Amino acid sequence: MSARTPPFAVAASLLIAAPATASITPADLEPAFTGTVISTYPDGRQGKLWLNRDGSYKGQGRRGHLSSGRWSLKGDRICLRQSRPVPVPFQYCTDVPDEGTTTWTEKAVTGEQLQMELVAGR
Repeated sequence: MSARTPPFAVAASLLIAAPATASITPADLEPAFTGTVISTYPDGRQGKLWLNRDGSYKGQGRRGHLSSGRWSLKGDRICLRQSRPVPVPFQYCTDVPDEGTTTWTEKAVTGEQLQMELVAGR
């Protein structure tokens, strides 16, 4: 089991991703299934994301709004497709960082630089 962690900002962020051949597996995301991915924005507000082994996710945006949907793997990327509160026909996809990484930076769809962290517990 690898310690790869999923880097992504807020589930409501929307980008269109090009499909690729899968090279990581759900087992590579195991630490995220028991942890919380926290996105810290430049203004100090935080979003949270929780991945589930069954391919679903739940999120709480930096303004406190809840969302949920499905995640999938495409190559070395993880992609989110929001289904609640409003179904969105687009995906947000981002690279999975190197094994053992628990903090990293990510760019939000708005262009803001985010500080990302995977923390233990839900």
